[in-house]
Amino acid sequence: MLAAGTAAQTSYSAVLIGLPVVGPALRDHYDLSLVQLGVAFDSVWIGGMLTLLAWGLLADRVGERLVLSSGLTICAAALVGAAYASSFGVLFLLLGLAGAAGASVNAASGRAVMIWFPATERGLALGVRQTAIPLGGLVAALVLPAVSLRAAFIVLAALSLAGALFGVAVIREREASDDVLEPRGLGATLRDGRLWLLCLGSSFYLVAQLAITAFVVLFLHDERGFSLGAAAGVLAGVQVLAAALRIGGGRWSDLVGSRLRPLRLVGVVSSVTLGVVAALLSAPTVLLVAAFVVAGGFAMAWNGLSFTAAAELAGRARSGAALGMQQTALAAMGAVVPPAFAAIVDVSSWRIGFAVAAVFPLAGVQLLRSLHA
Repeated sequence: MLAAGTAAQTSYSAVLIGLPVVGPALRDHYDLSLVQLGVAFDSVWIGGMLTLLAWGLLADRVGERLVLSSGLTICAAALVGAAYASSFGVLFLLLGLAGAAGASVNAASGRAVMIWFPATERGLALGVRQTAIPLGGLVAALVLPAVSLRAAFIVLAALSLAGALFGVAVIREREASDDVLEPRGLGATLRDGRLWLLCLGSSFYLVAQLAITAFVVLFLHDERGFSLGAAAGVLAGVQVLAAALRIGGGRWSDLVGSRLRPLRLVGVVSSVTLGVVAALLSAPTVLLVAAFVVAGGFAMAWNGLSFTAAAELAGRARSGAALGMQQTALAAMGAVVPPAFAAIVDVSSWRIGFAVAAVFPLAGVQLLRSLHA
């Protein structure tokens, strides 16, 4: 179950992080400005934002297997279409559809792990599952620079289809005994003020993550003269560290019996390390690359903790809806950040863009202080 959930999320995450990897090729092929390129990165986030909550509610009703497999299959078909998009507008629509369909994995695979693992192991299990996001980014960073733009979309489609097939073969439903004691549905979830605080605080953490994962390849390629493969290699290093931090953070949260205390500490470190990146943009290459890898790893380290906290705050019966709600909040922020960050860089500088992004995790930490534990 854990392997199937991780594989499914990996295939979708390769799409989210794969777009920035092929960002220079997208820009050249469609003759895009930096802001337009940010809008292209937005497409998958916007699609997911529109469907994540619905997928979560559906997972609570019909189970994870059907939701995950159908969503990833449609995602694969949309990516094949994107490979042959005749214009930027068509590409945007098809990538939005891929995001809307592939977003099914967020709630479905998370809910499956939530139900199959006890609380004493859940932080580690969901931490492992959330390594799928950097793992997907690692695959994209290593594979996509070596192929053409069209082939890159075909590769991403094949990964999505493989995730769907694995899910069909492995995922089984399991009814939790306490489901009947918990309120189901959207109303009880939306009335939970703790979830709203967690969603908003986590969304602020995402700003730092996207500033690095969406733009580090482009920055190193354009400003420091890196080849596309070398710049993507730095992004791959970020994903390796992020995966280790997600597993370690999940296990740590099990040992201390809290998801929120480690989550707040990660936010502080994320802010500080991204601030260091902003200060070192003109530094020697070795220092800058090291700073990007460390800041990127911590900027992605929070997700598993936040994911687990959302599921546990809601309880098993509402875990799908809660995860859908949280992921919708993240997708909404994800839809805003790339073009906003690009616009800030356009009117100021890369240093100011990264410095502004570094402030947001601290704002998230302040919000999360209202949640005890």
